[in-house]
Amino acid sequence: MEDLTQTLALALGAGWASGLNLYAAVLVLGFLGATGRMDLPEGLELLTDPLVLFAAGFMYLVEFFADKVPGVDTAWDTLHTFVRIPAGALLAAGAVGDLGAGTELAAALLGGGMAAASHAAKAGTRVLINTSPEPFSNWAASITEDFAVVAGLLAAVNHPLVFLALLAVFLLLLIWLLPRLWRGIKRVFGALLRLFRSGGKGEGGEPG
Repeated sequence: MEDLTQTLALALGAGWASGLNLYAAVLVLGFLGATGRMDLPEGLELLTDPLVLFAAGFMYLVEFFADKVPGVDTAWDTLHTFVRIPAGALLAAGAVGDLGAGTELAAALLGGGMAAASHAAKAGTRVLINTSPEPFSNWAASITEDFAVVAGLLAAVNHPLVFLALLAVFLLLLIWLLPRLWRGIKRVFGALLRLFRSGGKGEGGEPG
């Protein structure tokens, strides 16, 4: 039972963390495995490869700066919709080891779902934060997300029951938050569309 809890926490944690910052998630898991602080499942042992760690570290540095520039962070998140979610599914599948193809597929579906949930929360929140002219809120959000990835994965590895309980709270909050984020995002893009349209008018409301 304990092994099952640890495997479930690692699979869901890997997916969830990938949705926030895939490269930080790979670095944390790879570092823990490479330094012997945890025995990675066979499907995740590749993360300890020095080339994988180097690539993840380089991309983390790129994201570290891109994620703190208003507007650039939203563009980055949009592009990473096609990266974080499938990567989260792959990491979750790798986390269950050799328990069978059915288990791996189930883990991939759960991991992809967790990545999609955390990615939606991150990307949607950033769209609303970007309506503020100052950059400090972006910096605070980015640093908080990176800290959450590290703390969340360490909790998943060392205290799986605590992590699963916190993940359940996160999902409940997300159910409450997502409709509000969606309404806020629609207002933001509606205002941008009206601004764009008004910019194409000359004096007297005629096209310029």
